[in-house]
Parts: sequence; structure tokens; C-alpha cells
Amino acid sequence: MGEGDLQEDVRELRKQVEALREALSQVARPYSELAGYVEQLQELTRGYFRILDLYARHGSLSPDLVIPGLKDDISRHIVSVLVDRGDRNISQITEAVKGKRGTASRRIVRERLEELERQGVVVSSPAPRGRTFRVSDEVVSRWSEVLGLSKYRGQSGQGQGERGGRHA
Repeated sequence: MGEGDLQEDVRELRKQVEALREALSQVARPYSELAGYVEQLQELTRGYFRILDLYARHGSLSPDLVIPGLKDDISRHIVSVLVDRGDRNISQITEAVKGKRGTASRRIVRERLEELERQGVVVSSPAPRGRTFRVSDEVVSRWSEVLGLSKYRGQSGQGQGERGGRHA
């Protein structure tokens, strides 16, 4: 065997090694994707157990976990209604609060909304027929943090703070 044959054999072996590397890379790709999915599933499971823990400790998952300063039942119901579905006017909020607690006057709901707006809990927007209300972005952000969902919003990967409990 001459030196030329040896060099040709080495070149051939290099080609085969490179082909094996490529094949191995192709075979391993689905497994790395699967590992990513398993990691996402673990994160979702941790979030689920966090929600269960909050429910077990507090008896409910209500916005007053994030806004402990809500003074009265009507304010808590207003925030709960707006967390469920924002961009409602005073009449819609009053009806929803009545549905939850049995009674609510439009005047009291308006007064509580004004107070909640001053506190930065809700924000209003002009609408064709009056104003509509929704919970503030800060409250939504804190609520997402408490539930352990903040890292999934926009898949930003931001860490989640420990604001659980009534000390938020």
C-alpha cells in the first residue's frame, strides 16, 4: 500500500465520519425537541400545582390575593368581574355584580369604580356611550405573577416573583 492509497483511505474515512456526524445530528434532533417539550410540560405542571396551593391556602383564587386593600365586597366583585372580562361600562359591571352578589346599585358601583381608578386598580377609556373599564396592566401583571403565569406571556422567559399570599 502506497502513501497515495493511504491518503485516499484517510479522505474516505473523513467523509464517512462526517456523514455519520450528520446522520447522528438528524437522529438526535427530534430528541432535543422532545426534551424541550418535556421541560415546558414540567413548567406548566409547576404552575398548576402553584394554583392548587394558592387555592388550598386561601380558599379561592380571587383578585384580592393581589389587591389586599380592596375595602368592601362590591369593590372585590367589581375587580373580579373586570378580571373575568374587561372593557365593560358601568351598566354592564352593575349587572354582573348583581349577578354575583344579588344586589348592587349603579350609583355605588360608579363610586367604587372611581375609587378603584384613583387607586390605579382599574383604568377607564372613552367609549361611544360613556366610559368602559378594565383592570390596570399592573394588576394583570401582578395577578399573572401570583398564578405563576407571567413567564408564559409572550414566551418572554422572565422569572416569576414570589408574591404569593396576601402581601402582594
